[in-house]
Amino acid sequence: MTMVEAEAGRAAIRRALRSLKRRHLAEEGAHSPAIEALTRPFAAHALEWKEKAEKHELELQQCYKAQSRLSEQLVTEIEEGKVSKALLKEKEAMVTSLQAELEKTSEENVQLKQSLDEKIKALDLLIQEHQTVKSELEQALTKLKAAEDENQNLVDRWMLEKMKDAERLNEANAMYEEMVLKLKTAGVGGIQLNAQQETDGIIRRSEAGYIETPIPSTCTITIRAHDGGCGALMFEHNSDKLISGGQDQTVKIWGASTGALTATLHGCLGSVNDLAVTNDNKFVIAACSSNKLFVWEVSGGRPRHTLTGHTKNVSSVDASWVKSFVVASSSSDRTIKVWDLQTGFCKSTIMSASNPNSLAFIDGDTICSGHRDGNLRLWDIRSGKCTTQIAAHLDVTSVCVSRSRNFVLTSGRDNVHNLFDVRTLEICGTFRAMGNRVVSSWGKPSISPDENCIAAGSSDGSVYIWSRLKNGTPTILEGHSSPVLASAWCGLGALATSDRNHIYIWS
Repeated sequence: MTMVEAEAGRAAIRRALRSLKRRHLAEEGAHSPAIEALTRPFAAHALEWKEKAEKHELELQQCYKAQSRLSEQLVTEIEEGKVSKALLKEKEAMVTSLQAELEKTSEENVQLKQSLDEKIKALDLLIQEHQTVKSELEQALTKLKAAEDENQNLVDRWMLEKMKDAERLNEANAMYEEMVLKLKTAGVGGIQLNAQQETDGIIRRSEAGYIETPIPSTCTITIRAHDGGCGALMFEHNSDKLISGGQDQTVKIWGASTGALTATLHGCLGSVNDLAVTNDNKFVIAACSSNKLFVWEVSGGRPRHTLTGHTKNVSSVDASWVKSFVVASSSSDRTIKVWDLQTGFCKSTIMSASNPNSLAFIDGDTICSGHRDGNLRLWDIRSGKCTTQIAAHLDVTSVCVSRSRNFVLTSGRDNVHNLFDVRTLEICGTFRAMGNRVVSSWGKPSISPDENCIAAGSSDGSVYIWSRLKNGTPTILEGHSSPVLASAWCGLGALATSDRNHIYIWS
C-alpha cells in the first residue's frame, strides 16, 4: 500500500472514530436521564445503609457489653449454685438429724403423756384428799375460834375478878388505915406508934432518894412548845430540865422553873413519838416515825448517832437505869431492838408476836413492854426470851416504871390504869374515873417520884391524879384545851403535861 492509501485509511479511521464518538455522545445524551435516574436511588440507599450499619454497630457493641455482663452473672450464678448445693447437702443432713430427733422426741412425748396421765390421776386423788383435809381444817378452825372466844371470855372474867379483888384489897387497906387512925387517936401509945411509923416512912423515903410529892393544883407555867403537837415529855434525872419532842421534828430542852428554852436539837426526819435520856444525862434519844432513832449529846446539842434497823414506825424508847450506853426501842414491825450507844449498832433483836406499843427498863437486863394484844411482857435482853406474860388490858398503850423499879404502871384502851408490883407481878392498884379517856396510843401517864401519885391525861383535856395509898376520888386539873397526850413528873416535884398546842407545868 502506498503512503497515500495509508493516509487515506487513517483519515477514514479518524472520521469513523469521530462519527462513533458523536454517536456515543448522542446515545449517552439520550440515556443520561435514565442513568441519572438509576444512579440516584443507589446513593440514597447507600446513606441509609450506612446509618443502619452504624446503628447495627452500636447495637453490636451493646450486645457485646450485655454478653459480658451476662457472662459475669453466669459465673456468679454458678458460684451461688455451688454454695446452694453445699447448703442443700447440709440441710438434707440436718433434716435427717431432725427426723431422728423427732422420732426420739415422739417416743419421749408418748412416755411423758403416760406419766402426765398418771400424775393427773394422782393429782385428782390429792385434790380429793385436800378437800377432805380442808373441811376438817375448817371444822378445827371453827372449834378453835369457839375455844378462843371462850378463852377470851374467861380471861375477861378473870381480869374482872382480879380487878374486883384489887378493889376489895384497896377497900381493906382503906379500912386498915381508918382503924390505925382510930388507934392513933386512942391515946399516948397510939401517938407514939404514929410518930414511929411516920419517922420510919421518912427514913425509907430518904434512903430511896426522894421526898414526899405534893399533889399539884395550879398551872404555873404555860409553854408554846411545838407546832402540830407535843407527844413526848420527860425530865432529866435529878434535874428540873424538861425535854419535849413534837410533830415539828425537833427536840427541845426547857427550864421547868422558868419555862425558858435552853436548847433545840435538830436532825429528826419525822415526828417524835417518845424520848429517853441516859442515866448520866449525857445523851438524849428520840424515837421517830421515820423508822429511826436519833441520839444527841446534851452538852452542845451535837448529833451522836442515827440508829437504823427498824422497818416501821418506832413507837417507844428507853435507856437503861444501870448501863449508860444501853438503849432499847420498840416498833410497829413487831420487834424490840437493843442498841449500844458507844458504837451506834444494834446488839440484839427480839421478835414479838404482837406489836409492842411501849417499853421500859426494869433493871439492867430486864425490860417490860405493853402490847396491842393486851399483854404485859417481861424480857431478858441477854437471851432475848420472854420471861413473863401477864394479861393487863384489852390493848396496852403505855408502860411506866417507878423510880424504885418496884412498880409498873400500865394504861389501856379500856380507860383503866393498872399498877403492878414487879416483885409479885400482881395488880396492887387499879385507877379509873368516869371522865378519864385514854388518848388512843398517845396517852402516856406517869408515876410521882415518891410513887404515891398516878397522873394521866384524858381526851377531854383534863389531867387526873390518883393517890396510890388512898385510891379514892382523883384530883382533876383543868386547863388544857385539847386532849392531853403525855405527862412527866420531875424528881423535884413539878408535873408537866402536854397537848397539841402547849406544855403546862403544875405545882
